[in-house]
Amino acid sequence: MCTLCGADKHAEFFKFDWKAQRWNLLVVVGVVIGGFIGHFFLSNGDEVAISKNTIDRLKDLGFNGAGKEYLPTELFGAEVFSDPKMLFFLVVGGFLVGFGARYAGGCTSGHAISGLSNLQLPSLIAVIGFFIGGLFMVHVLFPIIF
Repeated sequence: MCTLCGADKHAEFFKFDWKAQRWNLLVVVGVVIGGFIGHFFLSNGDEVAISKNTIDRLKDLGFNGAGKEYLPTELFGAEVFSDPKMLFFLVVGGFLVGFGARYAGGCTSGHAISGLSNLQLPSLIAVIGFFIGGLFMVHVLFPIIF
């Protein structure tokens, strides 16, 4: 998306032929359509299958729908766009995820599934980094932010 919007004119990092890989945009459309189908046609409204301790901890952090919904309204509701703090986190988080995936040469799933199955050392290093970053986020930053 950065290249499509012209970032390749300002940074060498984003210079590549996005038109040759238009299928990437179809993947994004498929993800949105799949999420819509999953939510409206495949969900039976049961509680989310997570531990009671996790539900209690999320409620302590202010997530009222913990255990009842996959996408908490505190993070994914329309109200998020009117809160400057949450809007900041969305924008910065989106840039970090996009930049990280491009910089790492793939996404978390690609490195963990394809890269590790091909015994690629860079994928192993990337996956270890993903886990360390995820643990740091959940145990250190998440409680500070919320």
